[in-house]
This record gives sequence, C-alpha cells and structure tokens, in this order.
Amino acid sequence: MKKITLALLFIAITSYPLSAQNNGESNLGAWYMLFTTNQVSEKVSIHAEVQYRNYEFADNFNQLLLRTGVNYNISDNAMATFGYAYITTDPTFEEPDGEQNTTEHRIYQQFLLKNSVGKFKFSHRYRLEQRFIDNPLSGNDTQHRARYFLRVTYPLNDKWFLTAYDEIFINLQNEFFGQNRLFGAVGYNFSKNLSTQIGYLKNDFRVDTFDRFQIGFFVKTDLRKKKENVD
Repeated sequence: MKKITLALLFIAITSYPLSAQNNGESNLGAWYMLFTTNQVSEKVSIHAEVQYRNYEFADNFNQLLLRTGVNYNISDNAMATFGYAYITTDPTFEEPDGEQNTTEHRIYQQFLLKNSVGKFKFSHRYRLEQRFIDNPLSGNDTQHRARYFLRVTYPLNDKWFLTAYDEIFINLQNEFFGQNRLFGAVGYNFSKNLSTQIGYLKNDFRVDTFDRFQIGFFVKTDLRKKKENVD
C-alpha cells in the first residue's frame, strides 16, 4: 500500500509541470501593440489600435486584437468613448491538426477620468463590453463584461517616465471574476506625439497565471484642417 501511495504521488508531481506547460503557463509570452489617437475636431478624436499576442516571446500565435472607437472629450480630464473591436484567438498553446480560431465581435462603451497628485498622474477607465463570440467547438455565444482600469504614471524627466496599472475584469453572467492584469513599465517620450512603453504583465485568470512581456507604441495625430491666413 505504501509503495502504491508513493507511486501515485510521484505521478501527480511529475504530471503537474507537464499540464502547466501544455497551456503555455510556464512560458514568457509577448504582446506587441500600437495605439493611435487621431484628433478630428476640438472635442472629437478617433482611437485605433492593433495588438498582436504570442504564447511565447517571439512565436506561437495567441491573439490578434483590432479596436477602434470615437472619443468625445468632455473636458481636459474626462472623456467618453464608443467603439468596436474584432478579435481572433488561438485557444490552445499547442497546435493540434485542424484547430480553428475563435472569433469575436465586440462593442464597448467607456468613460475615462484623469487626476494628479503632485507629480503622480492617475487615470481611471470604466468600460462595458458586449461580446459576440463564435467558437468552432461550442458555437455562438453572447457575453457581457465590465472592466475597471487604474493607471499611475510618474515622470522621471521630460523624456523618461514610470507607469503601472491594474485592471480587473468582471463577468456580468456566471463566474463573476474574469481576470486581473497587473502591469509595470518604463516609458520614453520621443516627442509630444510619440512615446513607447516596455514592461511586464502578470495576467491572472480563475485558474491560470500568465507572464507577458509588453512593448507598446503610442501615436497622436492631428487631422484637423489648418486655418489659412487670409490677408
């Protein structure tokens, strides 16, 4: 009996890392991102972004996210957005034959507030999402989700800055907790319209936790027509 117990314990211990590795939890993945804000009037701008996500640092596709939205600047410290996103996801770390991606069409509404305390700059983002998911295995599904995002940024000088955020995802149906993202990065301002952030993300789900390297570029453009001087 003792030998059987030890054998079962050995199997359990040795099989656990294998199961963790199968879903990519033990691998450092990467998110490569581009965010743009395009001003079209004094109050209105267009948001557009691309995120390419891998299960591993430079290989093994996980997800492609394309998102756009119309921003309305209520004030310098408040903004409302209505938008749409398209997402295609490889649901597994491994690549079985005949695997098909999950696709999602998403509508979202969000409200952003900003404030400062000394040199620390805070932003609070409240987002609602309506998700229309097509899973080749389980069929179509509609889900609703709420998200709260808190970012703090600290400027080191005119060029360099530190930033961190935490975002919690709440399902508005079964399984209340969705996920939590904790992120820290160092950023650099190339100019007032171009910056980058390089950092690390800890992505916690109900069961799994994933580590992700992130690099993002942030671009601002002004599409408003310049007023011509008239003599």
